[in-house]
Parts: sequence; structure tokens; C-alpha cells
Amino acid sequence: MAQTALCQEVLAKHEITPEALENLLHVRALGECDFLLVDVREALEFSQESIEGTDLLLPFTRVHLYQEELEHLKTTPFVLYCHTGGRTDYLMHVFGRMGFAQRCHLPEGIDSYKGKVVKNAPFPNPLK
Repeated sequence: MAQTALCQEVLAKHEITPEALENLLHVRALGECDFLLVDVREALEFSQESIEGTDLLLPFTRVHLYQEELEHLKTTPFVLYCHTGGRTDYLMHVFGRMGFAQRCHLPEGIDSYKGKVVKNAPFPNPLK
């Protein structure tokens, strides 16, 4: 899929605003952008509330268990979010050291997001 200039510009930064994420999700729904939206909170937090369009639940406490599965995502742009941004800030550094170049995060977490959120959403597909 060809990325729009807006998509490339936003995903090239390491931080994304809540408004930019909402716009990016809209552009992705139109098929003009491709990225993964990754929630790094725990399963209970995800079930309480998640951003609509989340592609992957990768709990912060379990990231180390998925290093091999994550390898195939090194060239895939992704956006991380957690509750308030602390966990994603840490993981931005970890993923950088692992060689993931196209990553950004929502620095103030889902708390700052004003777009559509879902309660009791089905768990997204696990890493394979």
C-alpha cells in the first residue's frame, strides 16, 4: 500500500498527538495508510477501554517473550499507546535498540485520546 505524504510525515516522528492519531486512523480506514496500532497495557486495561482500531495487544510485562515474533515487524510502521505514556516512552527506547525505525507513541496515552474508544473489545490478533 502506498503511504500518503501525511501518513509518512506523522509516522516519521517519534510522538503523535491524539488528534493526529485520530486522523491517521481515518486515513487508514480509507486505505491510504498502513500501520499497526499497538496497546502495551495489560489485558484487563484493554478490556476496560481501548482505542477503536487497535491491531495488537502487546502487554508491557510480556514484550520480552515476543522478541522473535516481533522481528518480522521491523519494517512495519507502528504506533504504541498505554494509559499515560510512561510504558510507551520506555518501549520507544527498547524498540529503537532492537532496530525498529518506524515507531511512534502517544506520549500522554489513551487518557489524552478523544477519538472513539471501545469497552470490552475483543482481543486483537496475537503475534504469530
